[in-house]
Amino acid sequence: MKALWKLKPPSPIASELARTTGLSTVEAQILANRGLSNYETTIAFLSPKLANLNDPLTLEDMDNAIALVLEALECREIITVYGDFDADGLTATALLYNFFSSLGVPISYYIPDRLTEGYGLHPMALKKIAAKGPGLLITVDCGTSNQDTIALARAWGLKVLVTDHHQVPENFIPRCPVINPHRPGSTFAFKYLAGVGVAFYLIVALRAALRENGWFKRRSEPDLREYLDLVALGTVADMVPLLDQNRILVKSGLERIRQSRWPGIQALAELTDLHADAVSTDDLAYRMAPRLNASGRLGEAEIAVTALTTQHLAFARELAEKLELLNAERRLIEQKIMDEIERTILSDLNLKTKKTLVVAGKGWHRGVLGILASKLTDRYHRPALVLNIDNGIAAGSGRSIPGFNLYRALTTLAHLFERYGGHEHAAGLALKACKLESLASEFEDLAQKEIKEDDLHPSIEIDAKTSLPEINLQTTSRLLSFAPFGPGNPEPLFYAGPCEVVDSTVLKERHLKLKVRQNGKILEAIGFGMAGNLSASDTLINVVFTPKIDRWQGREKLQLRIIDMEPAGRTDERAC
Repeated sequence: MKALWKLKPPSPIASELARTTGLSTVEAQILANRGLSNYETTIAFLSPKLANLNDPLTLEDMDNAIALVLEALECREIITVYGDFDADGLTATALLYNFFSSLGVPISYYIPDRLTEGYGLHPMALKKIAAKGPGLLITVDCGTSNQDTIALARAWGLKVLVTDHHQVPENFIPRCPVINPHRPGSTFAFKYLAGVGVAFYLIVALRAALRENGWFKRRSEPDLREYLDLVALGTVADMVPLLDQNRILVKSGLERIRQSRWPGIQALAELTDLHADAVSTDDLAYRMAPRLNASGRLGEAEIAVTALTTQHLAFARELAEKLELLNAERRLIEQKIMDEIERTILSDLNLKTKKTLVVAGKGWHRGVLGILASKLTDRYHRPALVLNIDNGIAAGSGRSIPGFNLYRALTTLAHLFERYGGHEHAAGLALKACKLESLASEFEDLAQKEIKEDDLHPSIEIDAKTSLPEINLQTTSRLLSFAPFGPGNPEPLFYAGPCEVVDSTVLKERHLKLKVRQNGKILEAIGFGMAGNLSASDTLINVVFTPKIDRWQGREKLQLRIIDMEPAGRTDERAC
């Protein structure tokens, strides 16, 4: 499906930003496109410092949470971290486990099995934890929607503290301290932390309270900067906006990965061939995080947590190899189901009229349903629900497109579900299999009312028009300083055309390497996976690209990474 090219109009804010900050007009335009509107927010963006992190005590219930933890430490109660099986939950679990271990406090953790238990707090699990004796249960990346289960846990003798970042249900009544930036009335100025980010704010506040209480007079004080690589990994993996607090955490965390104190991070970096001087968010998102996620998807989450908490590099390397094997297995399982979906289900659907995809089957591995939903959404640009049917229950995951709030849609259809939860772009759900037809029908009806035809086409948001002579090493270096890139802060994209194709080469039968010329300037360009996008007759092209600096043997060379291209002179809707 061809993407629409959408050139953002010049922002009236950009000229003022350029005047007050000293940025070029193009740089100011890019930052205005990312929602920065004044001198203060722009300077904070350009210099993301740990000193600019918000006060953790502005998170609702943080004071009560700290009091609960201090009481547990004073009474030497058992502390158990209850996590989640995705990379965000796994890194958050490791973060708290490592922090409490550094205090010399006995600490354990529990990760529910994705295949047999699913997301959230489970009564039988809590009953087993309570059987070990009275203690404190700290949740990470879960728990907000499990207040009834928390009431059971408290009845069994557990104290409970929830740290989470998922949406707060309507008519929410907390049964324990709940630290969640989405809580109504919270004065914490940023709502979009990942679960590991919320856990990090807990240990920031806790360390301050312990320092005040004299805890570190005879003990070494943990350096919380050493935990930021775990925070960065979980934050990037969870696809939250890389702005404001997340930008500070990830920027600082990327710097720590190069000197990580955690053997598990070191082993994953070795395994994925990360270059020590150039770790990026893409490295975390597409190399490290999938290996952690694979363990949770296939019911082996403990391998990932053990890797992130062990103090022995040799053991961490063994565990990293196991994660690699699990990731390979995950790919095979995923491809098999995708082939079945496209061969036996989607082939019968009229995608010209349908605005949603709801697919279900028996024997589908529950651990990969979320990935499959993401792939279907990316490929067909429609909200997708993918469910496995087992013992009369259909359970699975959903993903959505911009402009269609999935969590709100499922809330509208709550009468169909046994359970559901999530946020605007992703969700989990379960219902009786006999209601699948109603789900597909009512979900489609909602989409028909809310999704416009243009929403069904993927689009590329272009920051500005430019010409090749305007792109040089100096301007590119300044643009790259806007990293880390990711949701909310994408890489700057430019449109240039028409450009003359001076030379073209196909690399590894998949990638397209070009030399393009405009107004006398020739630049090298590469389009990954775009070998079939250029025909012999295409001597003039329009390109959408992001500029890069290719470093090799101490030399720097400007290179354009092509995002999309078309023959010049076209007059269809893709042209800017």
